[in-house]
Amino acid sequence: MDLDLALVRTFTTTAKTLHFARAAEELNTSQQALSKRIARLEELVTARLFEREGGVRLTEAGERFLPAAHEALAAGERAIAAVGGAGSVIRIDTWGHLYAPMRTVAQAVQTLGPVRLEPGPGRDWPSVAQALLRGESDLGLGRVHPLPDGRDAGLTARLVRLEPVDALVGPSHPLAGANALRPADLRGSTLWCPAELNRLDFLRRFADHFALTRRQGGPNLGLDHLVQHLRHDAECFTLFPADAPLPDHAGLRAIPLVEPTPLYAWSLTWRESARHPQLDTLLRGFTETGRSRRWLDYAPQRDWLPDTDHAKLAVGQGLPDGSCPAHTRGTSTGRDVKAQGSHPCQSTSLRCPS
Repeated sequence: MDLDLALVRTFTTTAKTLHFARAAEELNTSQQALSKRIARLEELVTARLFEREGGVRLTEAGERFLPAAHEALAAGERAIAAVGGAGSVIRIDTWGHLYAPMRTVAQAVQTLGPVRLEPGPGRDWPSVAQALLRGESDLGLGRVHPLPDGRDAGLTARLVRLEPVDALVGPSHPLAGANALRPADLRGSTLWCPAELNRLDFLRRFADHFALTRRQGGPNLGLDHLVQHLRHDAECFTLFPADAPLPDHAGLRAIPLVEPTPLYAWSLTWRESARHPQLDTLLRGFTETGRSRRWLDYAPQRDWLPDTDHAKLAVGQGLPDGSCPAHTRGTSTGRDVKAQGSHPCQSTSLRCPS
């Protein structure tokens, strides 16, 4: 059977919109022509792909066909790119957008030749997992954790970065003058969560592990909204990656956390059965950059990871006991958007080799 990719694209567009008129508009055709293409495709595959009564929705056969349909379209694009000598585009979805995931991608691809990336609008880990399984994306980057009911089954993940997080506080917070803090020092403060806490696995596990009972959730309206909230609430703090950029006008203090230092685990994830031909090249870029920047340094006596992240660790990683995290990871410490703070080794029992 010869499968016309134009028919397949009609199917995937309609599956995305679940609305024949909108799909026809997106494909710049008439609704009548679109309906004929769908009917022709259903005839070719000898299965009904859409239910039309009571609203458009995929049948079970349509659900099964959708990932393969995306794979067929991606294979067609790769074939065209190969003729022109160019690598095919890698569709990458990221999540955890307040933590600026694309800066990690940008650093990794600098070591490679031209890699064509197409960033996608990932909302959170569950939605990205669904997009990968449905063939709507090739790769994801964010913090991966087990999903209920095995909704991430069929996906492969590789840990690529362990990033220390700071305590981010406003200028009037009682601890704003500290050079470094232990997580337990934050028990008198309120953890601000830019979403419902049950959707923020890392923050929830951090708060549970260190017995931080004062928690407040709110909508994720972007970094500026987060900054404004912390600036005007002297009791609140949140966690923020040590290397992530803050607005120059923020007026906040980013204070290193020590004894232990919490680490945020960034992982790449993909569907092995739909492995992109450029994936190995991209993984090599992450490996080389991670090695030079010591992205995967971890010492259990110094650092903290949620239990669910321990299985991601590669054998033999970590540093000698007592090493200074500010030096071994090359992160900024005691960040203040107006002035750099003191090195945390000056105020804690950590031994700094400098």
